Amino acid sequence: MNIIELKNINKVFGNESNQVHALKNVNFSVEKGDFVAIIGQSGSGKSTLMNIIGCLDVPTSGEYKINNVEVSKMNANQLAELRCKTFGFIFQRYNLLTSLKATDNASLPAIYAGVDAFERTKRAEEILSNLDLSDKYKSRPNELSGGQQQRVSIARALMNGGDIILADEPTGALDSKSGENVMKIIKQLHQKGHTIILVTHDKSIAAQASRMIEIKDGEIVADIRNADDIYEMKDKPLQVARGKLAHLKYSLMEAFNMSVHAIISNKMRSLLTMLGIIIGIASVVSVVALGNASQAKIMERINSMGTNTIDILPGKGFGDMRSGRVKSLKVSDSDYLAKQRFIDNATPNVSANGTLLFENTSVNAQLSGVGAEFFEVKGRKIAQGRIFTPEEVRNMASVVVIDDNTLNEIFPNNPNPVGEIIIFNKKPLKVIGVTEKDNNPGPMSDSMKLWTPYTTAMFKVNGNNDISTITVKVSDTVNSQVAEESIDNILTALHGKKDFFMINTDSIKQTVESTTNTMKLLISSIAVISLIVGGIGVMNIMLVSVTERTREIGIRMAIGAKQRDILQQFLIEAVLICIIGGFLGVTLSISLGTAINYFSTDFGMDFSTTSIILALTCSTAIGIIFGYMPARNASELNPIDALASE
Repeated sequence: MNIIELKNINKVFGNESNQVHALKNVNFSVEKGDFVAIIGQSGSGKSTLMNIIGCLDVPTSGEYKINNVEVSKMNANQLAELRCKTFGFIFQRYNLLTSLKATDNASLPAIYAGVDAFERTKRAEEILSNLDLSDKYKSRPNELSGGQQQRVSIARALMNGGDIILADEPTGALDSKSGENVMKIIKQLHQKGHTIILVTHDKSIAAQASRMIEIKDGEIVADIRNADDIYEMKDKPLQVARGKLAHLKYSLMEAFNMSVHAIISNKMRSLLTMLGIIIGIASVVSVVALGNASQAKIMERINSMGTNTIDILPGKGFGDMRSGRVKSLKVSDSDYLAKQRFIDNATPNVSANGTLLFENTSVNAQLSGVGAEFFEVKGRKIAQGRIFTPEEVRNMASVVVIDDNTLNEIFPNNPNPVGEIIIFNKKPLKVIGVTEKDNNPGPMSDSMKLWTPYTTAMFKVNGNNDISTITVKVSDTVNSQVAEESIDNILTALHGKKDFFMINTDSIKQTVESTTNTMKLLISSIAVISLIVGGIGVMNIMLVSVTERTREIGIRMAIGAKQRDILQQFLIEAVLICIIGGFLGVTLSISLGTAINYFSTDFGMDFSTTSIILALTCSTAIGIIFGYMPARNASELNPIDALASE
């Protein structure tokens, strides 16, 4: 009875302009229990033929039947089932997983056949013992000789029965004595009824087979029968029957175990993968805790900011996540407002964040483009030098005023930097003044600030005429609420719609109280952004992990792993990494908060159980969302391409 039949098999690689016809009208069949050697020189097509027989690759044309079933009509899962339960692969380079012990490597195919851990370990030890490896059960591949590794590979091929043993140059990487031992084992397997198909370029190896097929330039040139010894199969594989639900539970648990093993085996890679999640979760929980503990102090800070300025910003309000992209304010708006009788001064503001350079010092700083009236409007006083003039604003002068934080950071040994040239985002600016220390408390009081004419910031630094905000100083004799309404009416009329919002320092307290929910939304948005960044990090490193483990994926597919098995393993691995990262992030945040609460009396951290639960839920969701693409990519790899990866 023929177990394998090939008719007019052709295999073509490459495109039309650069085609390689690897197999040309190959025809032969293999009887069940036979021992066939396929011999040929390198490039003759024998390995390509072996890959097609083993369902690792598909022919370009022709018919291929196993047990009288046409292989071309099978889907990916059915092909994986064949590789799992019908074929056993013996590779030239062994293809053992370096992180697994001998018994685990040998029993790997049984995982995808649904065999319980105890049964498959028992069978693996039995097969290894029969191959004289009873003292190597717990040895990893790097602790075994080449011959021992090949015997573990043979044990793996026999794990699920191995009706058809496909041996690709099984002695090619071995010394002569080890090669003889491996051939002796292969002949013993033949005598037990296994159908053996062996690929080799060595005629002395091929001569030991019952039948020798010679292939040259993709064509069979000889088919010689050396012996008629056909044996009946004696070793029956373990049969497992499970319902759909039981099988799903089994496969998920096995995928979970393999994922845990992969994480533990690659601790540094796993830590780097979850680092973004740890930072993101720790940031979220910490921000919420700081917000809860600092709410009362925020109100105190607001009261200390004064009540005579109004800041005009683009967008619809604090909750408008589009406000950073809206460019509705113009310099002409500021000029028009400055002419109003109830306004003392108005100045447009332009923002730019970037790198500040001076000699060998490089720091991140914030540059604000403002008008000459800005310092009066905001009550900023000059400690050294001067502020820029209206003429310098009109002429886009490359001058800058720095704050005391910048002075201390950039000029630690120069208390009077007036006249020095600094570089901001590759643009030279001359220091003409230094402001006094800002004693108003606030989140930005310790940051480095630079002020330059708004025309300079727009056209020389940012390269456009957009402004970020407008700051106006209301006359002391005018009620700020009335002034706010008047500004609202003026700008709405100028723009034809209301595409801005205002911050009135006299009403910030009421605004904060009425927009608590909006602030929570903003914090949530920041949390989402942080977690998304962490998720992208997980995805990127998991994609790299898939690339690094391509050969492992190919080995798993060759021994019977279905696409869903690979998908489950990598997806669960990503989710586990994110969950562990989430717990570590929460732990880090709580540890930090405990230390702050212990040592600091000015402010503290008040942790919210809801935020912690939410953060952990988000980390799990991120593992699923951002882990899916790498997992899917892994599951869709071509087995033969994956095996060929180094």
